[in-house]
Amino acid sequence: MSVNHTAPEATGNGRNETEEERADRKWGELIQEVRVAQTGVQILFGFLLTVVFTPRYADLGDTDRTIYIVTVVLGAAATGALIGPVSLHRLVSGRRVKSQAVEWASRLTFVGLVLLLATMTAALLLILRVATHDGYVPWLVAGVVGWYLLCWFLVPMLVRIRHTTK
Repeated sequence: MSVNHTAPEATGNGRNETEEERADRKWGELIQEVRVAQTGVQILFGFLLTVVFTPRYADLGDTDRTIYIVTVVLGAAATGALIGPVSLHRLVSGRRVKSQAVEWASRLTFVGLVLLLATMTAALLLILRVATHDGYVPWLVAGVVGWYLLCWFLVPMLVRIRHTTK
């Protein structure tokens, strides 16, 4: 059994941790983030799955049914991407590839967030179309999507750019 006895090194972020310690920390942080996103997508996906069994579903027009089907498929894809890191960890656990697993899990999480954004957008579009039938629905949806983009991507990227050390 080989053990890495490498002395802890500063990683440039003020931490004094080994590569394995850093991978463990990043894994823990990532899993906490995934838990938050998984809860949202699972609640939304569960709701979406029940819609087809309601009497109102039969009254939907072709466009709204198409939006519904696209929304369910996006929700299923988001669920898969956000649960993927758990499966990845389970399948590679003990193989001494944690830092690579963290990289791939991070990618899956990002894809899951993008798919969750698309799912929420499509669900909002469908709900507002059915609830109002008004021409301003696309504008409302665009405003909410803009808000999601600001909160989920723009602000984090601005913080990243502003506080990245070279």
